Amino acid sequence: MKIQEIIDYIDGFAPIESAMDFDNVGLLIGSADREITRALCALDITDSVVREAAEKGCGLIISHHPIIFSPLRSVGETDIVYKLIKNDIAALCMHTNLDLSPVFGVNTALAEAVGVKNASFIEGECLYIGELGEETTNALFAGRVKTALACRGVRYTLGDKIVKKIAICSGSGGDLAPLAAANGADVLLTGEIKHHEILDANRLGVAVVDAGHFKTENVVIAPLRERLSEKFADVEFLTSETCTDGVEYL
Repeated sequence: MKIQEIIDYIDGFAPIESAMDFDNVGLLIGSADREITRALCALDITDSVVREAAEKGCGLIISHHPIIFSPLRSVGETDIVYKLIKNDIAALCMHTNLDLSPVFGVNTALAEAVGVKNASFIEGECLYIGELGEETTNALFAGRVKTALACRGVRYTLGDKIVKKIAICSGSGGDLAPLAAANGADVLLTGEIKHHEILDANRLGVAVVDAGHFKTENVVIAPLRERLSEKFADVEFLTSETCTDGVEYL
């Protein structure tokens, strides 16, 4: 099967043209006419992921984060781009178009994982807002998030606050606390938030749950693999076993 068929399918629920202006998405390495029988799905394309793909005979890696984001001035033997080309592995990267998809994407997968229902995007923003089935405290909601995403730890604020309306921004969404407040959210669930953004959220009365950039986005990889496997029976789609956040905890 040609890579172009996979591109067309993903474009149907997460259109490439819907990606944010700063982004770089699509087939960044390789030919769309190439035929493949095995592909590896991973949040990031790292050294270990490239090795894994090569060892497993994958002609394509489908990732969330783009392998080429800023202009490249040179490509050397230690660069991931070089290693992909050397191993004849194509790279299909679906970033903010997958974040923003209301049909299936990172934020829809995150919402489903933590029990947020009837969610929809705030127009023009990467902020997804829905509700829990019943009210709870933010401390208990944070515990639910930790379990659902298999986090080693989460950060949260205003633990006693009663929460039901949940604002979600996978990855880095700390700057969206004012927008969450303006839309009546009780808590902002994200994966990256700065100190001053936490203080600002608390000032606005919005609780915070910070579950980590990797965990709030990696939640999409397994269901993406399942969706692709159901669509394309002639290709074996694998979930990376080596892609991690690269962090150790004490």
